[in-house]
Formats: sequence, C-alpha cells, structure tokens
Amino acid sequence: MEVLMHEATNTLQISTSSSSTASNITPVSKIEHLPKKEQMSQLEKKSIQSETLDIRFVDLSYKVSLGLRKGSKEILHSINGRFPSRQLIAIMGPSGAGKSTLLDILSGYRLTGMQGSVYVNGHVRDLDAFRRSSAYITQDDRLQPLLTVQENMHVAADLKLGTNITSKEKNSIIDEILTTLGLQEHLNTRSDRLSGGQQKRLSIALELVNNPTVMFLDEPTTGLDSSTCMQVVNLLKILARQGRTIVCTIHQPSASLFQLFDQVLILSRGVCLYQGATGQLIPYLESVKLPCPMYHNPADYMIELACGEYGDDKIDILVNAMQNGNNVQWFNNSAVMNNEIENDKYSNGTKTSRKQKKSLQATSPLHQLKVLLHRGYIKCKRDATLTHLRLIVNIVTGIMLGSLFIKAGDDSSRVLENYNLLFAILMHHMMTSMMLTILTFPAELNILKKEHFNRWYSLKMFYLSITIVDIPVTFICCLIFSIIIYLMSGQPLEITRFSMFFTISLLVVFVAQGLGLMIGAVFNVVNGTFAGPTLSVPMMMFAGFGVTLSDLPAYLKWGSYISYLRYGLEGYIGAIYGLDRKNFICREVYCHYKDPLVFLKQIAMSPNEFWSDVGALIIILVVTRLCAYFLLRWKLMAAR
Repeated sequence: MEVLMHEATNTLQISTSSSSTASNITPVSKIEHLPKKEQMSQLEKKSIQSETLDIRFVDLSYKVSLGLRKGSKEILHSINGRFPSRQLIAIMGPSGAGKSTLLDILSGYRLTGMQGSVYVNGHVRDLDAFRRSSAYITQDDRLQPLLTVQENMHVAADLKLGTNITSKEKNSIIDEILTTLGLQEHLNTRSDRLSGGQQKRLSIALELVNNPTVMFLDEPTTGLDSSTCMQVVNLLKILARQGRTIVCTIHQPSASLFQLFDQVLILSRGVCLYQGATGQLIPYLESVKLPCPMYHNPADYMIELACGEYGDDKIDILVNAMQNGNNVQWFNNSAVMNNEIENDKYSNGTKTSRKQKKSLQATSPLHQLKVLLHRGYIKCKRDATLTHLRLIVNIVTGIMLGSLFIKAGDDSSRVLENYNLLFAILMHHMMTSMMLTILTFPAELNILKKEHFNRWYSLKMFYLSITIVDIPVTFICCLIFSIIIYLMSGQPLEITRFSMFFTISLLVVFVAQGLGLMIGAVFNVVNGTFAGPTLSVPMMMFAGFGVTLSDLPAYLKWGSYISYLRYGLEGYIGAIYGLDRKNFICREVYCHYKDPLVFLKQIAMSPNEFWSDVGALIIILVVTRLCAYFLLRWKLMAAR
C-alpha cells in the first residue's frame, strides 16, 4: 500500500490503444524514458490531443414507484450539471440526497423512471456508444473470490480486449496497470484474501484494462482508513490527469481529502446546492451570506446545510443561487474553456469519433464462452462448497442411506422399505441440488450485474458457461452416489437397470438445479431458502408421497403432470421393477409382495413408462432452464 503513490507517479499512461474499445489516450510505448517531471509533462501534452468526454445533464428528474396504489416518489428534481473531462469530480450529499441515483443515471445503469437529457461533448448521449467508452465501479467490490489478482486481470483482458491483441501485449497492459495501482506484489493472492484497499484497487484495475474515457465510482472510499482513502483518491486524480473524466460519489470527506477533488456537485433532497471547483466553495458560501465558520471543514459545513441543520430556508437560498445546477460561474474557468473548445470541434465536425462496433462486447460470443469456461474450471477446482462439499455430501449420504436400507432391494418382505428408499433418493437429489444453487447463485448474480453492465460478456454466454461447467461435477457426484446406494441396497445387478436408475437420477438433479436457478434469479438468499422448500412440498404430494396417484382428487390430478418428482419416482419404478422382473426372494411363510405386479398395482404405477418419464423430465428440464434464463434477464433489466 505504501508504494502506491510512488509507483503511480512514476508509471506512465496505461497502454491499451490497440483495443477496439479503448480511447485514444496516449500509450506508454510511445513515450520515451524521460526524467519523472518531464515524463508527466509530456504525458499531459499528449493527453490534451486525445479524445475526451465532457458530460452535461439538463432538467434531470427521477421517480421511483412506491408500490401498488402508493404512487411514486421523486428522487431528483430537474437538476442540471456539468462534468468536464480531465477532472476528478465528487458528488456529495447526506444519505438520501440522490447521489447514487444520479451516478446510476449518468452511467446508464438506471434508465426506467428518468426524465431529462444527458449530453456528451455537446451531443445527445448515444447510450451504447457511451457505454463502450465508460466503466462503472460499484461500492461493494464484486470480485471473483476464488481467482488470484493475475487470473482476474487475465480474464478481464481476454474479454475486454479484442482477439487481435496478442498475449504479449495483454501481459504488458496488465503489468503496467498492476504496477500503477501497487498490486504487482499480490499477483498470486486470491481476491478474497486481499485487504479492503487492495480489493478496491483491483476493482479499478479490472476496468482500466480497456482504457475507459469515463469512470464512475460509487463510494470508492467506503470501508477504508484515512490513509488508504488518500491513496485511492490520489490515484484517481492521476488517472483523471491522463485524460479521463472520473466521477465519484462520496459521503463526508475530510478537509484534506476534499481538497484533492477538482470539482464537486453537492445535493440535498434531489436538488443541487453547489456545483463548481472545490476551491470556489468558500467564496460561493460568502456570496450567499452563509460563510463557512473559521477552522471548519467546508465539506462538513455543506453537509450540515444540506441536512437542514441551519434551517430549510438555507437550502432554498443555495438552490436559488446555484439555479439548481445551471450556474457555472464557480467552475474552474480553464477547465470549462478547454472543454468548450473540444465541444466546438465536435459540433463543427472537425473532430469525429471513431466508428463504434455494433456489439457492446469487444469479443465474439464463442471467445466469451471459451474464457468463461476456463474461469469456471478454475473456480470448480477451488470451490469448497459447490465441488468439494457436494462430493463429500453425496458420498456420506449414500453410505448412510445404504446402511439404513442394506439389501432391501431383493427382499419381498422389505418392498415398502425399498419404495421409501427410492423416495428418499429423490429427496436427496432435489434438496441438495436445489438448495445449494439457491444459496450460492445470488452471490454470482451480483458479480454478473457489474461485469455484464461493463460489457465483459453477453448474458447468453454467461448462462451457457455456468450450465456447461457444472455438468462434469454433477455427473461425477450423481454417479458416485448412485453406485454406492445401488450396491448397498441390493438392487438388481443388471447394467441396463442401473443405467436407467442413473439416467433418472441425473435428470432429476438437473431439473432441481434449474428450479434453484429460477428461485436464485428472483429471490435473495433468505427468501430463496423459504421459497425452495415451500415449492417442493406440492411436488412431493403430487409425486405420490403419502397418497397414491389414484387417490388424488380429480381437481388435483393436473398436479401430477407437472411434478418432476412424479416422473422421477415412476422412472425409478420402471428401472427397479420393470422389464418383466421376476418374483422377489421370499424368506417368510407368506410374502404379499412376492410378485412385483402386486406392489405396482397397489401404488398405481406402471413399470412400462420409463421412456415417457425420461421424455417428460427432459421437457421439464428445458422449460426450467429457459425460464431461469428469462428470469435472470428480467432481473438484470428490472435493476435498471
């Protein structure tokens, strides 16, 4: 951490000019090795000629629905503002002032409920083009915890840089970014073992790979100590000087931290109290006869004013003086002038943007799938829950059930016990697969929201990758469990019957995972753990647990046709008791279920429906997986 600022000052512009999605910020390779001061001055001269983005918003309002028959609440009230390029800009205000909402709208993350206009370089914002040149870093560092710093960076480079970039060039880009951000010494450290400041810098490093022109950061100093806050903000200032527009929300900075920002926009209850240079804040307060007390932190004083501690009339005075963000007299004049020149060039057509790709992602779908499969493979190897624990649970549960129902499969006096065993196997496959997915998928969903919005990959490729990656693990776990339980419980030792038994088990597991994905995509962990078992109860009832299918009331018959457990149980019956199975061994004077047909008649199940059951399970599997995908897509869109 101590080397961060020293390395950041000595390290030059990140070399990503070859990326199809990168901006024209000068690459390191084109700057000669000069003394430190000369390097920085040369860099600044080059960055003046690079493409930059000046953001302006007019009459921006945002309403959020309060629910059915409760109307809506307006969060932002027709505010105006401007974020010049090459500036480190802070959005400040008390809790509930609308800071994060404004950041979400300007980044394009939030669209529904917004009114007003956003301009980029004097033109109405083209959202797709803007997203290609911007990055959004969330308040919580949504990192892949099982990957090292180097592995995370390589995944980002492979997804965010075009396939025309060689591995050597990607490695050079990664090395320069990590050196600049002081992470070079932590290459082989897993993300979940980094400190808070290191995780924040890694989040920034991942988005710097394709050299965005605009960076939005939501509360980048949250959870960090004062020293780390200073280092992170100093780093952001250096990145801004290299030609980027960097916008951060910040709650209540110290006086020294506040002075590091070039510009500040202060909100209160969705209106603008001040916008301009940080150095002009005190003169502005004096001009409206609300001078900052001696030896008082101006940032703290503004927050107190914004909270209404000195009266709501003071808020009205500040809003009127600032014209709700329309007043630009308190800006840094040189910054505004430079950006006016840039905007004029765009408007007059003397400077044009590069032609943007139609796709938001930098690489092809197949390449995205390849990278995501590789990442998924690494995660599977290291995941103590989804891989190691699942394998152990299947082995232990198989042995326990096998010991409880040992040699019950060919004993006519234990036919009902064997039937209960089959149902217990279904319960195991359903609950372990579904609940494990419900508990783990929401965490993956948070990472997906960030990476998908920042154009790493398409949702289709992400969903396809997690489906494919899980197949080998599921297959092995299910196979080991099936072998253990099948042999210990004394089921018929025929390869055909075991294959049928295993096929049904595998399909039930995949369907249960699909249901888990559906629930995990919609609910959080707490609600999901309630919804999963609740939905499972009718599935069990309609499968014949506690009541035979023939005894179901006519108005509930339909339930048996949508219960995948019914088809699973019927498939097991076909595998164990079908194929014209001979009579059971009878060790008693009288064995009521010596003939398998007697038992099948009692439970009202046919032994010859195996392939129909397989077909039904496959249909349900496809339906649940498709529903999970569309629910996931809806969840991503609903968040915006």
